[in-house]
Amino acid sequence: MALSIGQKAGWGLADLGINVFVVAKQLLVFAFMTTYLGVPPAVAGILTFSVLAFDVITDPLIGYLSDKTHSRFGRRYPWMFVGAVVQAIGIVGIFWVPDGMSWQANAAWVMAFFALATLGFTAVTIPYGAMAGEMTQDPQERSVMMAWRMGFASLGLLTAGAIVPALAGDTKAGYGMAVLMVAPVMILAIWASIAATRRAPRIATPTGLGLGQMLRLVTSNQRFTLLVVIYGVLTLGVALIAAGLQLSALYLIVKTGGALAGLAAALGVFAGLFAMFIVGSVLSQAVWVVMAARFGKLQALVIGVVAYTVVLWLIFTQLPATSFTVMAALFVLAGFCNGAYQQLPWAMYPDLMDVTREESGEAVEGAFAALWLFGQKVANALAPLVLGLVLSAYGFLESTDGVVAQSEAALSALRWAVTLLPAAIMWLGILMLVLIYRPRAKGVHDARA
Repeated sequence: MALSIGQKAGWGLADLGINVFVVAKQLLVFAFMTTYLGVPPAVAGILTFSVLAFDVITDPLIGYLSDKTHSRFGRRYPWMFVGAVVQAIGIVGIFWVPDGMSWQANAAWVMAFFALATLGFTAVTIPYGAMAGEMTQDPQERSVMMAWRMGFASLGLLTAGAIVPALAGDTKAGYGMAVLMVAPVMILAIWASIAATRRAPRIATPTGLGLGQMLRLVTSNQRFTLLVVIYGVLTLGVALIAAGLQLSALYLIVKTGGALAGLAAALGVFAGLFAMFIVGSVLSQAVWVVMAARFGKLQALVIGVVAYTVVLWLIFTQLPATSFTVMAALFVLAGFCNGAYQQLPWAMYPDLMDVTREESGEAVEGAFAALWLFGQKVANALAPLVLGLVLSAYGFLESTDGVVAQSEAALSALRWAVTLLPAAIMWLGILMLVLIYRPRAKGVHDARA
């Protein structure tokens, strides 16, 4: 039975709440610690890596427990319902740092609440990702679901990446108030998604496999495991951009000139550019659905990522920038290309999930979702660490008072670390898709597109 528009859109709605935290951990936490809490860049990178590495460890456990859960509400909903609250409490705590503490105490406070928010995030995202394999086995319907998901995800990205910084007003206390205001949005979006999909098809019977058996079954799908690795490589490139974006807005972009200078004055450079990025992402969603239907999901993904690297090179040539309007146009293009990275891999992996279920008869979508997010979370953990070590090596200075004078070497390192380095990493992912993955998955995504 085909899913209704309400069910497809309702499933995607949860990603609005999820992506508020995604932006916070990838774009805001590192810059918040180095700009307002006095934490050295290398230390901030190491601490962020350690928390996100902990998140990687919890993924298989949550996936296993989700697949084994038996309740009147199904296997997935109880985890998502509680996880939404835990995630929201954690993100408020991250930015609600008491005054008068040392930078070491500031860092410890942030890390404790970061770990709590991350645990709640995992409790939501693993069951949520598993639902993509349960609600439908129609690949085209999945592509539409992912378009809805990315549309709502873009609203979540906009909330955390543009609205939160605009409300914060570039102050430590402002960030605490801003996240307190958006935390209810996170909870309500996830709870509304649960309500909207309650009548959608689902597999209510828990699997009888143990944790080790689940993991062996999932990893025996070599095409899926390879896609996990490649998606992790692509995510590392995207996560490097995200980790350094706020610092780039502070140090590399001067908000003068152009028709959109007023937007920068109203929202701030970072929030304004991020809003343009989201505009591009939203505009791209229907395009990538059509591209996947026309060329196949794999080919469409390659086209999108290649275009992404070209845009990154163009941004590199414009930095340091004095025209906000030029940068805004480039960020619209970057968001458009990022839509392919957001949508298409998430539409590809459930196709491979179907293969294992058809061959084995076992429904272990939670285990698949856990491994799928493994590569993404490893990359997200590595990106702040890599950026922190690079900036530290070139003498980038931490601060408790916002922007401070930086050396030319430090600014140059920031410039290539958020453009050319991510582009190079993306090209590694492109080569892996074309030379390694495509021969092994030939026909899977084209036939299911």
